[in-house]
Amino acid sequence: MAGAKSRRQGPSQEKEDIPVNGSAHIEAKDAADDEPRENIFWFWPNIIGYSRIILAVASLYYMPLHPRTCSLLYSVSCLLDALDGYAARYFEQSTRFGAVLDMVTDRCTTACLLVFLSSAFPRWAILFQGLISLDLASHYMHMYATLAMGGADQSHKSVDKSRSRILSLYYTNKTVLFMACALNEAFFIALYLLSFSSPLLSPSLLQQVPDQAAAAIQQGAQVNTSLLSQLFGPSPYSAAALELARANKIDSFWPWVLAAVSFPVMALKQIINVVQLVKASKWLAEGDIRARRAAGLPRKKAKTN
Repeated sequence: MAGAKSRRQGPSQEKEDIPVNGSAHIEAKDAADDEPRENIFWFWPNIIGYSRIILAVASLYYMPLHPRTCSLLYSVSCLLDALDGYAARYFEQSTRFGAVLDMVTDRCTTACLLVFLSSAFPRWAILFQGLISLDLASHYMHMYATLAMGGADQSHKSVDKSRSRILSLYYTNKTVLFMACALNEAFFIALYLLSFSSPLLSPSLLQQVPDQAAAAIQQGAQVNTSLLSQLFGPSPYSAAALELARANKIDSFWPWVLAAVSFPVMALKQIINVVQLVKASKWLAEGDIRARRAAGLPRKKAKTN
């Protein structure tokens, strides 16, 4: 009996030593729960992205009447675009959220500046509106085509030379990407400064301020000529700010130089946007053709006698 009992206990003992799938899953889940959970939103590259947004919004606040302050804040926001990519590689914190945040910030800030240029140069408004549409459409189509055709794990910057040599060079060469984006923004900043400084582009600057209006401005606020007061006025809508912004206080020489130097790169950037839009459209069309063939489309109708 003792032997039989021991033999009956043998299988049960062996069964207890074999881990059940459910218990193994629970143990793996518990081990995963013990690991510290990362907060993607507070990764260093994303913090830099939030700083870019704050600076961009501040530049928009000063944009109507404070060209120096606006240009400074806007330029710093654009330059931080290179720093967040470096931080992502250094801290190993590259994320999809960060990539989308970076692209959305770029598109929105450029669009806001072009909207102001449309109001500053009404005769050229349709051109600026076209640039906004091209920029948004090109990058949206490219991003969507990458996700739909390349897969969720493929970055929109991973462009093979077989698809497009110019896009591959643009996205894979960090120096080319930085210079193209920086000089593209520099051209629009130059136009923005010229709207405050060049009577050639803004004939309204030639208009004389009436004596009564000039006296009201002088009585309403005393203009401090210090550098800090010119950069950061008490209010961008004050009479003093209006006098500083519209009385041709900015020399148009350097804005013209910046516009002349950056114009070829800006034009090339628009060509790249067109190529990107066309290539993304063709890539999506190729996927549609394969999907229709897999579904047996178009269905051939049986010939009737």
